[in-house]
Amino acid sequence: MITFSTIPAERRPARERERLLADPVFGQVFTDHMVTVKWSSGWHDARLEPYGPLALEPSAQVFHYGQEIFEGMKAFRRADGSIVTFRPRANAERLNRSAARMAMPELPVDVFMQAVDLLVGADRDWVPHGEGRSLYLRPFMIATQPSLGLHGPSNAYLFVLIASPVGSYFGGKPVSVWVSTEHCRAAPGGTGAAKCGGNYAGTILVQQQAREHGCDQVVWLDPVERRWIEEMGTSNMFFVYGSKLVTPRLTGTLLAGVTRDSLLTLAADLGHPAAEEGVSVEQWRKDAESGALTETFSCGTSSMITPVDRAVGVDGEFRIPAPGPVTVRLREELQGIQAGTRPDRHGWMHEITCAR
Repeated sequence: MITFSTIPAERRPARERERLLADPVFGQVFTDHMVTVKWSSGWHDARLEPYGPLALEPSAQVFHYGQEIFEGMKAFRRADGSIVTFRPRANAERLNRSAARMAMPELPVDVFMQAVDLLVGADRDWVPHGEGRSLYLRPFMIATQPSLGLHGPSNAYLFVLIASPVGSYFGGKPVSVWVSTEHCRAAPGGTGAAKCGGNYAGTILVQQQAREHGCDQVVWLDPVERRWIEEMGTSNMFFVYGSKLVTPRLTGTLLAGVTRDSLLTLAADLGHPAAEEGVSVEQWRKDAESGALTETFSCGTSSMITPVDRAVGVDGEFRIPAPGPVTVRLREELQGIQAGTRPDRHGWMHEITCAR
């Protein structure tokens, strides 16, 4: 296992920290430390150090050719004072799947876990109290070789882990969505299943279009027929028919969400049949208007479980009752596991034991 060195940060005064934690805006405030690990013919120089700017050459390949991947996960403070993270190994494994697709070195899962323990342990005072609040963790890896020639993968990389105290992403309210038919998020054989920055940069324009149509988020359709629903903004989607759940199948053009996978397991635990199958936008509208479809919700690490109450497209709009009982039940079960008020039957929670 890699040995981490520690460079202590100057901690912000308790009063300032409490002010920042009082109403945290998602992704705008960061903790005192970060973790960095370098790669060149192997991982080395692992550090827990003060949060601050990175020193990179202007010719670093990440700036010019987009060799970059990232993850998103959360740490929670429980009522007994303990701090836990949700399925961190699943995030480590997905980071490595993204690394393989982007021709980047895989980070050993144990090193990933050690980095999480060190950072959250050092900055545990930044884990906020209260329902719907958490410490958002952003692990990422970038190509740092200084070169404008694209002759192959970079010969140097940097893994970084930073943390930000956050509240609810959508404020716990149902969201409206714009169904995009003009643009697509990813194509077969592309990088849609990898969590890389380029997949998100291309969505910003369409997110602006969603806001212009009075919507909170965008729903992406398949890139070939522009008919089949894939995912929503930065989240996976579920459709509820009475007690049955349906979520779009993983085709290689959408992200295999950790929360999505968890909800498929929880649905079985709670007696809700669940299927991974194609859902067309025409079917979604027809079933919503007939009442056959009773709920729609999105799920992801940042937004958790969020009901969808309105869909808008070029041919009009339709509404869905929200929030529905299945959405609420799944959300309460997931949050209960994370808070420690419901049993963790699948061993998903990882307690932070590293002292600062």
